[in-house]
Amino acid sequence: MDKKEYEKPLILKVQPQMANKFGNGTSCAGKPRKNIDGVSIDHLTSQYGSPLFVFSESTLRRRFKEISAAFSTRYPNVTFGWSYKTNYLSAVCAILHREGAIAEVVSEMEYRKANELGISGENIIFNGPHKSPEFLRYAVTDGALINIDHFDELYDLENLAEELGEPIKVGLRLNMDTGIYPQWSRFGLNLESGQAEEAVKRMADKGNLILRGLHCHQGTYILDPEAYGRQVEKMVQFAYRVEDRFGFKIDYLDIGGGFPSHSKLKGTYHSPDLIVPDIDKYAEAVGSALYRELRPGDFPRLILECGRAMVDDAGYLITGILASKRLADGRKAYIADAGINLLYTSFWYAYNLELDREVQGTDEPSIIYGPLCMNIDVLHESAMLPPLERGTRLILSPVGAYNVTQWLQFIQYRPNVVLVAEDGSVDIIREAEDLSDILNRERLPQRLKPASSIRPSSRSALESFIRPGSANFTYAPQIPAVAMN
Repeated sequence: MDKKEYEKPLILKVQPQMANKFGNGTSCAGKPRKNIDGVSIDHLTSQYGSPLFVFSESTLRRRFKEISAAFSTRYPNVTFGWSYKTNYLSAVCAILHREGAIAEVVSEMEYRKANELGISGENIIFNGPHKSPEFLRYAVTDGALINIDHFDELYDLENLAEELGEPIKVGLRLNMDTGIYPQWSRFGLNLESGQAEEAVKRMADKGNLILRGLHCHQGTYILDPEAYGRQVEKMVQFAYRVEDRFGFKIDYLDIGGGFPSHSKLKGTYHSPDLIVPDIDKYAEAVGSALYRELRPGDFPRLILECGRAMVDDAGYLITGILASKRLADGRKAYIADAGINLLYTSFWYAYNLELDREVQGTDEPSIIYGPLCMNIDVLHESAMLPPLERGTRLILSPVGAYNVTQWLQFIQYRPNVVLVAEDGSVDIIREAEDLSDILNRERLPQRLKPASSIRPSSRSALESFIRPGSANFTYAPQIPAVAMN
């Protein structure tokens, strides 16, 4: 029998009277996760490497159907706009478009990506604070639904209408007090101060912009369904004031998104199952406000820009333990092969942690670090973990929202992303990076090029050695010496 390595015992002082701002520690010692949608963790990592993002197609389709049913059964004229910034992987967007969602984009890059997926302007909502005059021209001629964010954009559209010699149909983004603080006042024009009405008055006076809709996205991870009821009340009341005073007909009310997923905000004590309201409560608040405020027979199109609530629960990240150490203050720490370079949202969310195997031993508060040379590269500040060996895998969830759009190309390559289909097959939907992805856009001036380089045979051997996802995850071995000319 192998002799276990001796580890000096440690006594930590317990202070039960002290509140922990991160809530109770997360224990991973329960039932291990052996698979995702029936595909084993071992198979996924052996085929596609570690770390590895995994998306569940069945979960993604199920969440769309649940959210769609909640609102469509309460109001007869509903359109869902998939929020590209939440996750613009082509496969994810294509699934949601096939389910019936149009595209909601906030940049030229996202707009063109929607076009590449076959989505034309009449099915694109164009939001965001930066729309260049040049690309506004393209979006107008493409027939996009453009929601004006500020007066300078309004002026750009006026100039464009004059150039084109015909009026342009637009929407207007509002910000307002719905009882959610801090109030998102950066985007759109304020309702209570009269700023929004001033913009409408200018449109009516100039005559070259036709206001056809109102938009408001009040924030993110909103836990109060009634905030949406208050938002809808104000939007409907303003719509009728606009119609009665200025003669515009408001065809749509775009209430944005912001619905929470089952991710756990840091600083909350209870699990998301207890504090996140069911989507039906949001739909009920919105539907009730519409029927309470709308005039008889008036059913403007209700647009929702769903993101996090639709995709977050469909995403997982598999990461492996590279090493462990005992910190100077006595805490146990682990180093994983994924960090904030892949999980940018770890600054705000405490992920659900699961092990890929049963592990014996006593749980203790542990820090999970990533592989980066940054002190802030922390995936979890206080996870209750048994003693973990190198190669143990952690499955983190939900991670489907914002991580593969906000991830960083910093120090490490970005890994494979795979999709588990409803029939259990697995597709790579984004290939792991290699050095060519890093160097592709760089240009080295001739005067700075080296006089010699790695011999072709050695270069080939090195690239195959370090190519991510090329082998089973174990731990980082020593890179062999490379002969130089």
